[in-house]
Amino acid sequence: MRNFEEEHQVFFQHHLNLRSGERKGRLERGHNHGEVLFLKNVWWPLYKNFDGLHPEFEVADWRNRSYFGDFAYLKGHLKFILEIKGYGPHVRDMDRKKYCDELNRELFLQSIGYRVISFAYDDVFERPELCRNLLQMLLNRYLALEQPNILSTISENEVIRLALSLTQPLSPKGVASHFGINHRTAIRILQSLCSKGWLRPIETGNGSRIHRYELQRSAWEFI
Repeated sequence: MRNFEEEHQVFFQHHLNLRSGERKGRLERGHNHGEVLFLKNVWWPLYKNFDGLHPEFEVADWRNRSYFGDFAYLKGHLKFILEIKGYGPHVRDMDRKKYCDELNRELFLQSIGYRVISFAYDDVFERPELCRNLLQMLLNRYLALEQPNILSTISENEVIRLALSLTQPLSPKGVASHFGINHRTAIRILQSLCSKGWLRPIETGNGSRIHRYELQRSAWEFI
């Protein structure tokens, strides 16, 4: 397994190669000490990879102006913006107007489906274990367990988390395979979630067969 420095270089170069013009320049200028320190002290010790992370992620704000979040974490239906705050010239030069704009931007991002997670640079530097614990507590609400060892750990919550992390609808076969349970148990859980309004069955043919289940928007409230 490659170490952090090697993986980070691959990660950074990969995203650099995907960009051109101002978006590439923004990545070169914006991915600095605080962002790298967050990856090294917080993200890497937890996950040992950068899957789903996008540095200097561009989103248009309510004024249709480009905003670049330090990171976006995108996985299936999940959309998070991660910010490291409290260092650099943009902080020293921030006036009340810019501060108001920043708060409004965060609220706007929440309104269009992103969850905004902000870390203080001082904590990333001095208390990374606290940042790791809090981040893990939050993301564990949304990420499904990887192949639990015992059947008792399977719950409807875990199936919803799996649905949130996928781009395609759920299938009984996929649920059974992911959690290591039998097909009948998977169908029972999926049907129970449909009866509660968290999933919607997708009918095929004349409506007599159901092979897929689609996540409802209200499922965010489930967890």
